[in-house]
Amino acid sequence: MNSILGKIEANVAGFDEAICLDKNGHISEGIAENIFIVKNGKIITPPTSTGALVGITRDVIMKLAEKLGYKAVEANITPTDLFTADEAFFTGTAAEVVPIVEVNKRKIGDGKPGPITKRLMQEFEKVVRNPKEGTPIY
Repeated sequence: MNSILGKIEANVAGFDEAICLDKNGHISEGIAENIFIVKNGKIITPPTSTGALVGITRDVIMKLAEKLGYKAVEANITPTDLFTADEAFFTGTAAEVVPIVEVNKRKIGDGKPGPITKRLMQEFEKVVRNPKEGTPIY
């Protein structure tokens, strides 16, 4: 029910997606996606203790990021962390990897998909669509 209400509220306000918070005000996830931010080259996603789903795509992105040489960690993310992130993106089974370029009418980074997000999108595409060309994650 929370997901449905969140989606309706976001759409009524003119937004494509809602970002959910946990009881402590930390970012948890999107309606049906995990969320990641990139800050100073480090990839951060909320821990599952915030209520974030244990997503398969989330797991693949964490492993893929490490294989590509990025530091990927679980840590609490505040709304301010999101607003001041260099990049942000959602992951999910249906969404795969989707850049977030704006939140509450505030640009994330320069308002365009960032280089780390784009690289993860490309490598994820290879792993899923053509595993022989993709970076092995296991």
